[in-house]
Amino acid sequence: MALTPETEAQILRYHHAERWPIGTIATQLQVHRDSVARVLAQAGLPRLGVVRRPCAIDPYLPFILETLTQFPRLRASRLYDMVKERGYPGRPDHFRHLIAHHRPRPKTEAYLRLRTLPGEQMQIDWGHFGHLEIGRARRPLMGFVAVLSWSRQIFLRFYLGAHMENFLRGHVGAVTAWGGCPRVALYDNLKSAVLERSGNVIRFHPTLLALAGHYRYDPRPVAVARGNEKGRVERAIRYIRDAFFAGRTFKDVDELNAQADAWVLGLAGERRCPEDETLTVSEAFAQERERLLDLPGDAFPTDEIKAVSAGKTPYVRFDLNDYSIPHTCVARTLTVAASPREVRVLDGQAVIATHPRSYDRRQQIEIPEHIATLVLHKHQASAHRGTDHLVQAVPASRDLLAQAVERGEPLGRTVRALADLLERYGVAELTAAIAEALGRGVPHPNAVRLALERRRHSDGGPPPLPVHLPDHVKRRDVPVRPHNLDDYDTLMENDHDDC
Repeated sequence: MALTPETEAQILRYHHAERWPIGTIATQLQVHRDSVARVLAQAGLPRLGVVRRPCAIDPYLPFILETLTQFPRLRASRLYDMVKERGYPGRPDHFRHLIAHHRPRPKTEAYLRLRTLPGEQMQIDWGHFGHLEIGRARRPLMGFVAVLSWSRQIFLRFYLGAHMENFLRGHVGAVTAWGGCPRVALYDNLKSAVLERSGNVIRFHPTLLALAGHYRYDPRPVAVARGNEKGRVERAIRYIRDAFFAGRTFKDVDELNAQADAWVLGLAGERRCPEDETLTVSEAFAQERERLLDLPGDAFPTDEIKAVSAGKTPYVRFDLNDYSIPHTCVARTLTVAASPREVRVLDGQAVIATHPRSYDRRQQIEIPEHIATLVLHKHQASAHRGTDHLVQAVPASRDLLAQAVERGEPLGRTVRALADLLERYGVAELTAAIAEALGRGVPHPNAVRLALERRRHSDGGPPPLPVHLPDHVKRRDVPVRPHNLDDYDTLMENDHDDC
């Protein structure tokens, strides 16, 4: 608890007028003795009548001070071990308390106020504003903040994440909103701007350099641990937290950004400009806009480009969700081009699917035509597989199917009916019945069924009962078409001739 001015005055009077020691003053005023010592030290007056008692640390003070001068950040625990090995008898907690009085204090650094010219510089940084729950996804809410250093005009845009594409979109949105671009952009040492740094040697992100070349400005990082060099954007982020974001309600990011635009043009633009207090920020920005660089004719591309692999299902995975594609594009590598509102899937240069972007997770975003086409294709494939099986078992069925299709009969239904008859009556009976139906000129499953029934009545056989077998048993009983073995006989004859 901070001491009141009255208490500090009493401490000084008791010490210098009454000659009370520090412990007596602390006991009578019910404050800690360190607080009393601090007040006396801040007064800058010599302590009268204070007799310093000998301390166990005194013989080791030259070694301690020399070590702290060479290693000012050395921990007290390690320093205690060093003096303990040299014979120090005290305890570590008391030693730590004494070292706090002897450790060298860093010198307070004074800074010059940085001034810039109109249209000369903008400062850019991210601000973290918590998280948003979107369905089953939890995404970070990041605020992209850009500030013109002279007029203090703010550009504020919220995104669900601080990845590189959103960083680029913030730049494009800022210069578009301002109608021009400053000559210099000042960055913190964030990964979207600086990939690697060793002293004064800096390797910028290549995409950021491409953006800077497009808008013709000079990217510059601040020095390490020099937050004062970009204090304008730091103060702007603090101002946004207190004056805009605190207690604000919104249903989604789009509504939040709309409120941010209105706030920047309204309340934030009405505050006084620090460079010229006779002007508001909006009035100063109107003057600075004339000094900004002209924008190029086209905006810098900011779509997120990612190569994705389509598996056996007609979907590609992007940003925690699955997006449908045509079934003809499965099992290949495709490209996703995503904007904040739209996801496009490309096969080479051709766009094969366009979806609204979802920020939820584990969702399937589908185009109904993709799934309907796949279902139709599966039905057609099933019909073809049934046709092949039927023709392989009963070759005579090929002619019946061809004539049935010519008469307009549905192929799939005809194949299923004949396959059912094949399972109930067998290959021989079905072959004879198909030959009879074709002989009568009626290529229809009903004609085949009637022929089978007539043959059964004439033979006096019982009605056939269907036997349901497992699929693996059915596949084992599939008839095999015999092949011509004359070629093997020819080879054997050649072998005998050679002998």
